[in-house]
Amino acid sequence: MESQLWMTWGSVLVSLFACLATTAKDFLPYTIRSFLMRRWRTVVEVFNPYVDIRIDELSGEWLRYSLAYGSIETYLANTSSTRARKLKGRMDKDSHNLILSMDEYEEVTDDFHGVTVWWTSGKSMNRSQSFSFYPSPDEKRFYKLSFHKRHRKLVVDSYMKHVVEEAKVIEARNRRRKLYTNNPKMDDHSYRTKLWSHVPFEHPATFETVAMDANKKNKIIKDLDFFKNSKEYYRRIGKAWKRGYLLYGPPGTGKSTMIAAMANYMDYDVYDLELTSVKDNTELRKLMIETSSKSIIVIEDIDCSLDLTGSRKKKEEEEEEEEKQEKKKGVGGRLSRGKDESRVTLSGLLNFIDGLWSACGGERLIIFTTNHIEKLDPALIRTGRMDRHIEMSYCCYEGFKVLAKNYLGLEWHELFKEVRRLFEVDQVQVAPADVAERLMAEALDEKEEENRTCLRNLIEFMEKAKEEKMKKETAGEGDRGKNTEEEDGASVSESDHKD
Repeated sequence: MESQLWMTWGSVLVSLFACLATTAKDFLPYTIRSFLMRRWRTVVEVFNPYVDIRIDELSGEWLRYSLAYGSIETYLANTSSTRARKLKGRMDKDSHNLILSMDEYEEVTDDFHGVTVWWTSGKSMNRSQSFSFYPSPDEKRFYKLSFHKRHRKLVVDSYMKHVVEEAKVIEARNRRRKLYTNNPKMDDHSYRTKLWSHVPFEHPATFETVAMDANKKNKIIKDLDFFKNSKEYYRRIGKAWKRGYLLYGPPGTGKSTMIAAMANYMDYDVYDLELTSVKDNTELRKLMIETSSKSIIVIEDIDCSLDLTGSRKKKEEEEEEEEKQEKKKGVGGRLSRGKDESRVTLSGLLNFIDGLWSACGGERLIIFTTNHIEKLDPALIRTGRMDRHIEMSYCCYEGFKVLAKNYLGLEWHELFKEVRRLFEVDQVQVAPADVAERLMAEALDEKEEENRTCLRNLIEFMEKAKEEKMKKETAGEGDRGKNTEEEDGASVSESDHKD
């Protein structure tokens, strides 16, 4: 109350002096007016030792929305919701919570390291009648921050930075996460087209629902926790704040589900990059720049996306040689490469992963998936690019128990013993997707009968998989025995020929 009284008296004195200056400017010499102005500022500072900072909603020559204003509005949403008397609410398209903010001409206080500051919201009316191709709005909203002049350094250097950082945390908590995909560039005149389009990311997968060995799952979670809390560590060792994961294994082993679980655990956006629609390395860098922090960049089935191995150059040389031969024979050669064919190279992709451009934004994961790790170039998956190689293997007994709990709500059943024998003793290899399909509940009247039927379906499927495995092994042994007999026969014939 005392500070507000000082601010009120200061405003009155300033207004009084303005009236006197306007009246006396016609008959007082300039030197006397300047002297009085300097003395009057000293008097005003005694009565009003408070500093005001005004942040307008629209700023710049083109009156664009101010990011600083948005950060302050987000920060004050928490404070104003508990302290302000008049509030207004809105719901953004990218948010799933109602956002509250101060109404016009409302005031709230905030404390920072024992220092009290005052936030006031207001708006000014535009009375300009000038003609313009870009007319300004009739109302201009703003926030005004007031504080004692002795705290100027603390407020400017620390408090304002605190407001911006807290606003980022609040926005991340309230925002709706997104799933992005890159848009194909149709022609050279499509520069106005957005590089990424998005939909809300609503995949329900979590680490609790991922069918995987518990120890292996915990190691992944610890690795993610370490990465998320290691901003200063990465800065100290001089590395970009990113981490690469390579998920490899047979189809149906849950690679995409693992990515969704990681995104939900980290609360990151997902950028699903389709390499075949990227025109060249330059466009690839532009896509990297447009990705946000706290995100996962995914390239699924990277061994099928593009031919990025050393054989690519050889293949192109062979095609060019074939084209020359066809022209010599008088046959129309094949058409030159189309404009839509991707020109992304292995070198461009490597720079995308850990080159200079990879440090733009910070705090991101880069994930590759593949069914055939042996097909990938070693330079692409070495440590430093793909920091962790995670094998998504066939389902095990621990993974089965997770799926049984998810699909059937069972933690134990008498048929679990038979399932365990097939997994651990007979070493039956089935993908988690196949197990989940057999556990899908059927519309039966009795719950116990439903569970038994689903488990029986799974056991029959695994028995068939076991029989097929044995047949392949038997056929393989037969082929090896036949080859051995042929080799022995060839050796005998050769020895007879020598004799």
